[in-house]
Amino acid sequence: MKIYNTLTRTKEEFTPLNPEQVTIYVCGPTVYNFFHIGNARPIVVFDTLRKYMKYRGYNVKYVQNFTDVDDKIINRAKEEGLTALEVSEKYIKEYFDDADALLVDRADVHPKVSEHIDEIVAFVQTLIDKGYAYEADGDVYFSTRKFTTYGKLSKQNIDDLEAGARIAIGEVKLDPLDFALWKAQKTDDEIAWDSPWGKGRPGWHIECSTMAKKHLGETIDIHGGGEDLQFPHHENEIAQSECCNDKTFARFWMHNGFITNDKEKMSKSKGNFFTVRDIREKYTGVEIRFFLLSGHYRGPIDFSEDHMEQARAGLERITNCRDDLLFTIANGADGDMTEEETAVVKKFDNYRQDFIEAMDDDLNTADGITAIFELVTEINTALRGGASKAFAEAALGMLKELADVISILPEKKDEGVSEEIEALVAERQAARADKNFARADEIRDQLKAMGITLKDTPQGVQIIKE
Repeated sequence: MKIYNTLTRTKEEFTPLNPEQVTIYVCGPTVYNFFHIGNARPIVVFDTLRKYMKYRGYNVKYVQNFTDVDDKIINRAKEEGLTALEVSEKYIKEYFDDADALLVDRADVHPKVSEHIDEIVAFVQTLIDKGYAYEADGDVYFSTRKFTTYGKLSKQNIDDLEAGARIAIGEVKLDPLDFALWKAQKTDDEIAWDSPWGKGRPGWHIECSTMAKKHLGETIDIHGGGEDLQFPHHENEIAQSECCNDKTFARFWMHNGFITNDKEKMSKSKGNFFTVRDIREKYTGVEIRFFLLSGHYRGPIDFSEDHMEQARAGLERITNCRDDLLFTIANGADGDMTEEETAVVKKFDNYRQDFIEAMDDDLNTADGITAIFELVTEINTALRGGASKAFAEAALGMLKELADVISILPEKKDEGVSEEIEALVAERQAARADKNFARADEIRDQLKAMGITLKDTPQGVQIIKE
């Protein structure tokens, strides 16, 4: 597998540091609200990376944090009359509701800032002891210039950064480029913990360095997140971690592209900002996931009604194929496959190989989905004249194998049909046998109005619920 490494700006062959386990750390959400479609992209992309690596035989340890201590959380707590931790716990639960709908698996560890204060304090103290950080009036800052390769991830020049840097009111740092590792408590009602520098709380960047070290080690294989995190967040993570541990922090850096809305960048001020919870009122979580994987993760994708409808139609092609195969398994002919069916099944390996080649090329889910579509076309062609159960079982196995790698084929819920519908279907079949086609068409229209579509196949009538 080759991965585009943001650090080197090239595709590199991926091999884990430890052959026994791939370690992946992904920056998770700040939990003060429902997460939006832009937040959903890295959540889905890196969940897919993890699933694909497991499919390819790797043992993966996957960590995605929750930022549960932050200015936005503190402000939301004041608005809602809750504590900061009550707000974060509330929205962590809401996060899992949406993530489950998107078929995102739980991470092996979902660490929270509030549960790692001791480790963060120790990390900061190490940086002070080594001369990379300093305390000023209860705050602790990182001395950015002392990390001589600062800017290597985002390709920023430190002189250019200096020209745009400012010291905000209330800050007492020595250099405008320095950033906070620990923030002194401002008011008595602000959430804070004891530290050698007085009561306070962690800065944003230090949390990920600390939690990655605790749960994955001093050097990790892959660090992921949205491209907006390259600078300053990931740049600062590298500086902190490599100064503290004297080791490479992350070997591969992966960043997903932005999502626009009708070609404009999403923002609250423009009113084109959509939460996944909002979108789920019209589209299923799997349709949202399919949309997010329909383009290459590094490129921008545009969220719009048209593109969501295209995603719905594309997903429907795959689910319809699955449903046709299930119907054939239930109603098709017993016995061995025909020579023609055997020849088709032998071709399935080609689609698997196309899928793997696409996904091995920097997680190209767009081309991976194309391989699945081509498999669907092959299967549909074979089903037209009728097929054996054995063929349908082999075809369904291949379809599920590939679709399940990227989680775009949820289990079909067999809800059955009512006696009324069964009676109408039977009456329609009798009318067709009697060549009373007017009555047969009338019943078909009646069922259509009830949300039922009938599909005549060589194995019988297939009842499809809309």
